Amino acid sequence: MTSPLGRVLIIAGSDSGGGAGIQADIKAVTAMGGYAATAITAITVQNTLGVHGVHPLPLDLIEAQARAVLDDIGADAIKTGMLGSSEVVERVAAILDTSDAPAVVDPVMIAKGGHPLLPDAAVQAVRTLMVPRAALLTPNAPEAEALTGLGVADLDGQRRAGEALLALGARAVLMKGGHVAGETVIDLLLTPTGETLLEGPRVDTRHTHGTGCTLASACAAGLAKGLPLEAAVAEAWAYVAEAIRRAPGLGRGHGPLDHGWPLRERR
Repeated sequence: MTSPLGRVLIIAGSDSGGGAGIQADIKAVTAMGGYAATAITAITVQNTLGVHGVHPLPLDLIEAQARAVLDDIGADAIKTGMLGSSEVVERVAAILDTSDAPAVVDPVMIAKGGHPLLPDAAVQAVRTLMVPRAALLTPNAPEAEALTGLGVADLDGQRRAGEALLALGARAVLMKGGHVAGETVIDLLLTPTGETLLEGPRVDTRHTHGTGCTLASACAAGLAKGLPLEAAVAEAWAYVAEAIRRAPGLGRGHGPLDHGWPLRERR
């Protein structure tokens, strides 16, 4: 039964700097009016200057966290982020099969500073196991290229890659355009019945750490609240755009967004 609060189970890695990963996910879900629970896949040593260490957690511990949440609190949506290995992908896919909650799959592969977060060998596991289980898949251009083998340099490339990912089994794909050159950023939502463009001016800022994690979690929060897909994505997209504009300027590298701005607006 759906909770009025919108319960989101997040399966992802921890970011000690708080800008991405589990920390960003919790902030985004909370800001969007949902309830966040977590199953942490890895501990990272991370700040705005980069990832300085990654320490995976045991498979049984990852599953035990997820099972503890699902068996007691339950979930109206599940969001996956950094998985880190083929073995984790396989275990998380099995967890998804035990729940009826829609899965928002963010195929995290590379950190903002360029540190790889998913080995090449695990990309095939994401392609075959996670993509078909995604109610919504949220790749950026490099991730879509890795999953499909297609170039994504413009809107047509986004469309072709998105259609290929639908053919691989995703029920919907949000092709993020932040890595596509241009003064305008276009995210393209594709479903088997059509497409929706979400378009806005590119903000000239280095403070975009965790944008993908935040957007996927905000989408999951909307789905958990019972919003239709298009409405959930549009609400999440507007939230992230404003969070980028309000970024607090923390750190000497790729700084975090202002995840909490809606909470201050409600005071």
